[in-house]
Formats: sequence, C-alpha cells, structure tokens
Amino acid sequence: MTGELFIGMISGTSRDGVDAVIADFETGRPELLNASCTPYPDALRERLDRFMAAGKPDLTDPECGDLDIKFGHFFARIANDLIRATGLESRDIRAIGSHGQTAWHAPDDEPPMSLQLGRGNVIANVTRVPTVTNFRTADLLAGGQGAPLAPLLHRELFASDDETRAVLNLGGIANLTLLTPGEPVRGWDTGPASCLLDLWVHRHRGRAYDDNGAWAASGTVLPGLLASMLDEPYFHQPAPKSTGLELFNGDWLQAQLVKADAVSSSAVDIQATLAELTAHTVTDSLLMAGGADELLVCGGGVHNGDLMRRMAGLLEGTPVRSTAERGAHPDWVEANLFAWLARERLANRKVDTTGITGAAETVLLGELATP
Repeated sequence: MTGELFIGMISGTSRDGVDAVIADFETGRPELLNASCTPYPDALRERLDRFMAAGKPDLTDPECGDLDIKFGHFFARIANDLIRATGLESRDIRAIGSHGQTAWHAPDDEPPMSLQLGRGNVIANVTRVPTVTNFRTADLLAGGQGAPLAPLLHRELFASDDETRAVLNLGGIANLTLLTPGEPVRGWDTGPASCLLDLWVHRHRGRAYDDNGAWAASGTVLPGLLASMLDEPYFHQPAPKSTGLELFNGDWLQAQLVKADAVSSSAVDIQATLAELTAHTVTDSLLMAGGADELLVCGGGVHNGDLMRRMAGLLEGTPVRSTAERGAHPDWVEANLFAWLARERLANRKVDTTGITGAAETVLLGELATP
C-alpha cells in the first residue's frame, strides 16, 4: 500500500469509548480511509470511573500504572482491528497517534499535570507500529495549558483568506477555535458541552445521552439556575484556558442547584437549563472574541439538534453548520487531529501553540515509542 497512512485515536471527556481513524496524508490533508468507534467494556469503564472519582491521581499508585497498561492494550486492539478491517497490514501504517484517555487535567497546578491513560510502548509493541502519545506534556512544560490542541488541525482544514471562521468541537467539554485571516489561530475551552447533559440524563432516565436533545427540548429553562451557573468564574476567565471534569462534574452541578434553590425543580427543566448553559457559554465566548462569519461544529454534539438550534438562536445572523459542509466529517475531526500530530512528530516538526495554550515557545508535541 502506498501513501502517507497514519492512525489517530482518542477518547474524550465523555469517556464512552475510542474514536479511531486511518487517514492518508499523501495530499497534505487527511483523507479518511476508514474509521471506528469502539465502546469501553463495562469493567474497564467502571475502573476508570472509580479512578477518576478518587481525585488527583498519585502516579506511583499501582492502579494508575495498571490502568495505563490496560488502556494501552485496548487502544492497540482497536488499531489492529481497524488495520485489518481496511485490508492493510501494520507495515502500511507510518505511525499511530494516540491521545489516550484523559484521567486528570490540571494545567494550573504546581507542577502542572495532565494524565492520559494508554501507554505508548504497549501500543507500539502490540501493533508493531511506531506510536506517539503524551501530546500535552511538552506544551505544559513550555508554560501552556496543554489543551485544546484541536485548533492546530482546524487551522489546516478550515482557515479562509477572506472570512473569519469559528470551529466548535462539542464533546464532553466544548472547545472553540477562531480563524481570522492574517492573524494567528486562537483557541480555548469554553466549558461544558455534553458532560453535564449526559450525567443528568443518565441519572434520571438511565440513558447514556439525550438523543437529539429531545428531552432537553421538552423542558423549560430555569432563569435563576441559568444565571447562577453563568456566574461560574471559569466562564469569565480570559483565554488561554482549559478545563475538564475536574471542575464541571456532579459536585459542581449539585452546588449550583443548592445555590439557586433548584434542587426540587423538575429534572427535565434542569436538563433544558443545562443545554441553555452550553449554548450561552459557547456563543458568549465567541461574541466576546469578536464573532465570526460562520460557526462550524464537529464532535458528538453536532447531532444534538436542540443544542444546535439554541446556539443558532443566540447567534442570529451567523450560520451554524456542521464541518461536513466544509469537507470534514464531524465525527472524526478530533481523531484526525492525532493522526496529523503523529505525522508532525515523526517529521520532528514543532508546532506553534502560543496563541492557543499560552505556551512560551513552539513545541515538539508527543513522545515516540517504537516497536
């Protein structure tokens, strides 16, 4: 097989499984050959949830090391399955870029810390393919937030010479990229996307997610609760900034319900208010940054029709579109990012994250493990 074939893999803050792609970079842009989404086995997901619920991890804890290896084997199996399903062999793949599973992200701690599970040398040895992992470490060491990294690929795929485009990745957490002609790329995490929506619908309806946002759409926004949640200091913090489940979790939501005297409110109305929170924090953040000619959306949240409608309503006059309309399947943009980053690392090319994460200098992202 000829070409510039790379695999990209990621599991985001939703923790529902692993997205993986095989992309051909022969033209310089990722051309999708195949993709898969593999749910976590229940036992592995439960161990991950317990590990994360314990708070800031001790890297010397045997459970941390064992999970790192277990996730490495799981990611390796996904890569091997995808290679076989595409009719390829390991030697056809130049490298794997595996983000892994974030278990803790605290870039403002001293020292800063961002832990992704899924050991690179395990993946490399099981697949027999060079593997790049730990993409956030070098950025943290350069004084950056380590996240988001998606704006790096958004620039390559969506930048325009004559209009300002914003790109929104809606996963568990939402991150926003601003692509202004003639200016460096900017990007930051705006706050929760689906993490609180998923938590609430699972708690009250036993579902993994609110399909198309139908449940939220049937509720009524609670103004007092929304105002209380919008007071969260993170939303008013200037970029560069990044966040995760360390802040926006069940404890945060419960504290907001108590503060707004909304504990006894209807569950469906709380769901509607959480959807409105995501819509407001995304659009407020974009408008405060100067706005854009269009907002391109990728990630799982693009399939939430209620959320897309809420954002469009708050951005009257600004089209809100799927990245598919600009040639990139919205489900695989982030996995393609880590295929692209693996390619950059294999070529020893530093990337400029200074306007995104606040790093003090260009950085060589990722650690390379060879079989």
